[in-house]
Amino acid sequence: MVTTTAKPTIEYPSEDGQPLAETAIHINAIISLVVPLKQHLQEREAIVLSNQFVYYVENFPRLRFAPDVAVVFDVPPGDRNNYKIWEEGQVPAVIFEITSKSTQRQDQVEKKLIYDGLGVQEYWLFDPHGEWIVEQLRGYRWNQEEYISITDGCSQVLGLRLAIEGHLLGLYRLDTGERLLLPDELKVALAAAQEEMEVERQRAEVERQRADAERQRAEAAEAELAQLQERLAALGVDPEDGG
Repeated sequence: MVTTTAKPTIEYPSEDGQPLAETAIHINAIISLVVPLKQHLQEREAIVLSNQFVYYVENFPRLRFAPDVAVVFDVPPGDRNNYKIWEEGQVPAVIFEITSKSTQRQDQVEKKLIYDGLGVQEYWLFDPHGEWIVEQLRGYRWNQEEYISITDGCSQVLGLRLAIEGHLLGLYRLDTGERLLLPDELKVALAAAQEEMEVERQRAEVERQRADAERQRAEAAEAELAQLQERLAALGVDPEDGG
């Protein structure tokens, strides 16, 4: 009898036990990208990954990378523990790395080569401390052959202009110039919207009460008129007779 050996199950881990980022500034820089981007892309078929493993060759779980922030288009929205390119059928379109002097070689050489080979359309390096990128922000666009530098700070893929704002990146819509709100700003905007809604509710309630009072006065006047007409009729006086 011929026996067959089952193929071993290949594991694709979702974490490696390493911290999300080096410092609180790095974490804030990541969050300040993830939240606005999710808001910006909520009407599109897209996902935003953050510090999640992206596997790019089936059956080779060591071939992976974990971008700080990545945007993938034309995939069903929803959370994923990790991302397998051969299953999803889409390569990340835009990748952001929050870089530092300690990750310079990895970000500028190793990851850049991988992203270039995969055809990631845009690759952005943001150095919050300016440790090795004096201008803090550096972008590359894939031209079907290699990466070329982006000189205007604009992501054509995302439709956004990237602006350095201290240790964070501000994101501005290219079509309207509107700035995408950061997490704290979203809370403030939400609170303001709720306050405005409450003011409108109270105003509508005042108007309703005023309308009710007017209706009641009209009904009372109508009832009083009917009573007067009844009294006149009881006295034999025709209310319609002007004489």
